[in-house]
Amino acid sequence: MQARFKIFKSHTSPWPIIFAAAAAFATSLGPERVIGISHSHEQSLGLVTVWYWALETEEWGQKEVKC
Repeated sequence: MQARFKIFKSHTSPWPIIFAAAAAFATSLGPERVIGISHSHEQSLGLVTVWYWALETEEWGQKEVKC
């Protein structure tokens, strides 16, 4: 297994929209694969990162989502 991440960010969307997108992704992974969720805010940029476990052979897919 490898630790991976997916970033959800926006300069314009309110926090509930960004958190909802991150929560939907985390839910799709299931609790056994989610390591944790972190967030950050700098000026107008809101950022939520979902950290999760993936198989080494699993493709990365999209690392960043703009909300």
